[in-house]
Amino acid sequence: MKWKAAKEAFLLGKFYEQLQHLYACDEAECERQAQRFAQALDSFASLFGEEREVAVFSAPGRTEVGGNHTDHQRGHVLAASVNLDILGVVSKNGTDKIRIKSQGYPQDEVDLNDLSMHPAEQNSSRALVRGIAAKFQELGAKLEGFDVYMTSQVLSGSGLSSSAAFEVLVGNIFNALFYDRKAAPMQIAQIGQYAENVYFGKPSGLLDQAASSIGGFVAIDFKDKAHPDAQQVRFDFSKSGYALCVLDTHASHADLTPDYAAIPEEMRSVAAYFGKEVLSEVAEETFYAAIPELRRAVGDRPVLRAMHFYAEDRRAKEEADALNGDHFARFLQLVRESGNSSFMFLQNIYSAAHYEQQAVSVALGLCAHFAGHLPDPNAMAWRVHGGGFAGTVQAFVPERYVSAFANEMDAYLGEGSCHILRVRPVGGMQIVK
Repeated sequence: MKWKAAKEAFLLGKFYEQLQHLYACDEAECERQAQRFAQALDSFASLFGEEREVAVFSAPGRTEVGGNHTDHQRGHVLAASVNLDILGVVSKNGTDKIRIKSQGYPQDEVDLNDLSMHPAEQNSSRALVRGIAAKFQELGAKLEGFDVYMTSQVLSGSGLSSSAAFEVLVGNIFNALFYDRKAAPMQIAQIGQYAENVYFGKPSGLLDQAASSIGGFVAIDFKDKAHPDAQQVRFDFSKSGYALCVLDTHASHADLTPDYAAIPEEMRSVAAYFGKEVLSEVAEETFYAAIPELRRAVGDRPVLRAMHFYAEDRRAKEEADALNGDHFARFLQLVRESGNSSFMFLQNIYSAAHYEQQAVSVALGLCAHFAGHLPDPNAMAWRVHGGGFAGTVQAFVPERYVSAFANEMDAYLGEGSCHILRVRPVGGMQIVK
């Protein structure tokens, strides 16, 4: 579709139903999103020219719902895509170069004649694009150059994984333009993970990319390292009567790398006691029978973290079952149990080395305080979100209380700290062809 025709289609409401489905939004929000798409099309035209055939793609951020620190032990996770996304306006440019301009960042360029790893590019978006291109070329895709303008709603540093959304967006572009859409959502996620691990230089798991690529609530079993099993959970969150809130604690991640690294290391030390690589390879009853010896061999904290793994791994599966069965009250109970386990056993709420910073603990306490004043305190659920120690807290809040909740959290934590989200029912996709 031509640039101008695409812009007019958004402004005239021709994509209204798609936007309503994509963002689980009301009419006013759909209008705002239509304006956002139109502005992105204008920005593309001003950068790369007006007389262009364009395609438009979108990829969402994600939230971890259950399975806190279970993925690296090849356990189970429940995640969900959210209604904050990166969108991209794309057009082939007739060259052998990819030019990417992300709003607020310098333009990047990748030459398709050189898809080798560039060590100097590590930790850059160019590295991700080059890695994704290399993998699609390896699969047999006939690549061409293209121009893309991107704009993002995914909050940086929020634990919603803007990097995975970027990878999924780029993967969908290659898949649609050069691979006849043959790559399934999980394969696109794996390609993004490959680029992040090998080219970008970050040894991440597959959780973020899978949730962004598949969309909705996604239950993932990481037992098979090469081929994780991901299933979309059939639950319409928009009809639950709840909002998903993410609280920014504004705590610094600086100097926390040893804390993050210690969690998988200590869990693996327990697994190594039994001659295994990860805890999912050790039967729970075998672990509990050996606790006296384990405490002497590896210490108490690794034992406690292993306790968390077994309960949390089981809980993530139960959360998916509760949603599939439309048992939302049971789901909320499991979310609360997950938060308590992370605090008591996993111990990723604050750093023992930096105990003076306990912003996540404060946010969790504020959630408990708010819930305690509701007619039914169990109507709410809250937990640490993602890696922990700093960052964000997740809360499921009844819609009738969400305005009061947001106002109270902003008053305590700072204006704009409470982000009210919805679960997006679909993952990465092409909107305009």
